[in-house]
Amino acid sequence: MSCQYLFVYGTLQKEANNEMSIYLNKNSDIVGRASFQGKLYNVTWFPGAVLSNNKTDFVYGTIFKMNHSESVLDVLDGYEDFDANNPEFSLFKREIITATLQDGSKLKAWIYLYNQPINKLKEISSGDYLKEIKKK
Repeated sequence: MSCQYLFVYGTLQKEANNEMSIYLNKNSDIVGRASFQGKLYNVTWFPGAVLSNNKTDFVYGTIFKMNHSESVLDVLDGYEDFDANNPEFSLFKREIITATLQDGSKLKAWIYLYNQPINKLKEISSGDYLKEIKKK
């Protein structure tokens, strides 16, 4: 499915300032801050988000409009340990979600969702990874 938007909530956000976040910023334009209905967990040095049925659960992040979505996603798939040929064995899975921008508008965007068990992970209750790393 063709989609030029990407929702990021962790180490790909501009503020993370690492090699891959710099790559994404060079090859995309920031649309704005957004959220989706989900839960956020602290995996190790990075977070993992999952979808939630609870209407009070939100994960906060940033929407990017990718300049060349296919090539950008190819690079990011490697970073996120996503294999389209074997998604069930991937650390993250790439899916399209509906995200809500701060102005209330909605758009479809790719997201990397955590694809491993979450039962032993600590939830980031704020749903905001940037807030969490500022605490440390």
